[in-house]
Amino acid sequence: MAAVVFDIETSGFLPETFDKAQIDYLMKGADKEENEEKREQMRMELIKQLNLWPLTAQVVAIALLNVDSGNGISLYCADEESEDEKKEGENTFLYISGDEKKVLQKFWEYIVKFDDFVTFNGRSFDCPFVMLRSAMLGIKPACDLMAGSRYSMTHHVDLLEELTYHGVTRKFNFDFYCKSFGIESPKSHGITGYDINDYFRGKRYREIAEYCMGDVVATAQLYRKWKELLHGFK
Repeated sequence: MAAVVFDIETSGFLPETFDKAQIDYLMKGADKEENEEKREQMRMELIKQLNLWPLTAQVVAIALLNVDSGNGISLYCADEESEDEKKEGENTFLYISGDEKKVLQKFWEYIVKFDDFVTFNGRSFDCPFVMLRSAMLGIKPACDLMAGSRYSMTHHVDLLEELTYHGVTRKFNFDFYCKSFGIESPKSHGITGYDINDYFRGKRYREIAEYCMGDVVATAQLYRKWKELLHGFK
């Protein structure tokens, strides 16, 4: 059965979403700083980091791409539900929008159709994030994305783990790996993960979905390079 690549985009909740106890907990490091200017800088930096944790952010897009066929699906949060197809060459990309709960429910429907999946830094970010956000919304994951050892490639190939030989070499970001392997980086089109919060709050939902799709297309290309050139030694 073909492998599927998946990637997520997240957006941090606004600070006013949390109660005082939660804010105090999140900002406790900043409160120890005596210099007011530095304290405010630390607070702003912490707010920017809210999209990194499933307890302080939501999934706003998930893209999946069939490695063999090159066809993909991008599930994304938007004010209204919609479904449409986009052709790019021989490949078809399906875009489905709804709220976060629908996005996650659809994700589990699709992911279980595959035996193997590929990510970039998925074991440390995408997989636990999706598992926890699903549980928080009352959705039981259809499978355990965190099952198995980080050193095993059975069912899950995390390219960041493989390209660093499980932490032996320095970690670079996805953009750097793409450019180093001669792959067009999705970050070259004017949007990066740092922009997602602003795009989501600006209701630029479809742009987020297309950016996420670009990520999985590039990840699939990087996976093919790894599989052809670095995997399978006897």
